[in-house]
Amino acid sequence: MTDQVRVQQNGKVLEITLNRPPANAINQKVARAIYNALRQLQDDPQLQCGIVTATGEKIFCAGWDLKAMADMETNQQALADSLASPGGFAGITEFWDLRKPVIAAVNGIAVGGGFEICLACDIVLCVDSAEFFLPELHRGFLPDAGGVQHLPRKFPYNVAIELLLTGRRMPATEARHWGFVHEVLPPEDLLPRARQLAKEIANAAPLALQALKEVVPSIYNLPIEDAFAATKPGNKAFPVYQKMLFSEDFMEGAKAFAEKRPPNWKGG
Repeated sequence: MTDQVRVQQNGKVLEITLNRPPANAINQKVARAIYNALRQLQDDPQLQCGIVTATGEKIFCAGWDLKAMADMETNQQALADSLASPGGFAGITEFWDLRKPVIAAVNGIAVGGGFEICLACDIVLCVDSAEFFLPELHRGFLPDAGGVQHLPRKFPYNVAIELLLTGRRMPATEARHWGFVHEVLPPEDLLPRARQLAKEIANAAPLALQALKEVVPSIYNLPIEDAFAATKPGNKAFPVYQKMLFSEDFMEGAKAFAEKRPPNWKGG
């Protein structure tokens, strides 16, 4: 790890905190540190949920370190290497086998890649002063680390296109209106609420939690008949889901309910 990314385990929850003031901009070192933390989240059977947040009160993340990019202008290989990271941008946007949910606790402005980090998370909480925007078109490129891919899926198409074309700042209240942000909170309530939510999530059956992450992104754009067909026993497209169906935990929830006791999940 690096001191620019703080990682702390609280029970079944792993907190990942960007700590690169003043803008918490992403460079290759930071991206790899985030990926390593998320890999820990995925691989540790004791961990169930992650939180991504940042230090400071004004900026969650200003995206890629454009000053570092400008310094590499004459060295195309160095520039290409700097943009390459396991897990995609910031170690998260293309972490396809991450089967554990991540909450974004957005403490301020999320610019460009900072917005794309949020788009890669499962639940977004933010402070009332937060803003989300993608200014890439006005800087000579596309927000293609999740912006152009996710925005038309998570917002109405015309809203997504307008945000992409103009790069305007979307306030927290509007992001909540479109359903992208789950809750808008005062700054002092942001992390406590994220931790409370993560703890609730972490109490779920481990295999069921991972199966949900495996299944939902793959089926939510399918015709309803195909979505039902995909979630039948024997469908090899979803190995975690199939493992869940034939696991001890599959029956444990019902037994615990009948016996009026908390479930004893074994993760298998």
